[in-house]
Amino acid sequence: MTAPPADPRRDTLIDYPSAFPIKVMGARQDGFVHAMTELARQHDPGFDAATVELRESSGGKYLGVTLTVTATSREQLDNLYRALSSHPMVKVVF
Repeated sequence: MTAPPADPRRDTLIDYPSAFPIKVMGARQDGFVHAMTELARQHDPGFDAATVELRESSGGKYLGVTLTVTATSREQLDNLYRALSSHPMVKVVF
């Protein structure tokens, strides 16, 4: 007897769809916030840039950007994390 196919929705603690904040850190430079919001919009067409939260580092050299996307699947989040992490302006994604 074979086991029933695994339900990928049970492999996560996230209930989809869900508001999901992603924090991105990078050097404070022109175009950084715009580039991050465009990546978010590519993976979440309904992304609202008005919800972006910014936090400057204590020395002002770095900028933290919180992007709250509507997560619809693990695949969507994985693809967004990969796109953000590989962007040349990004230092870290969490």
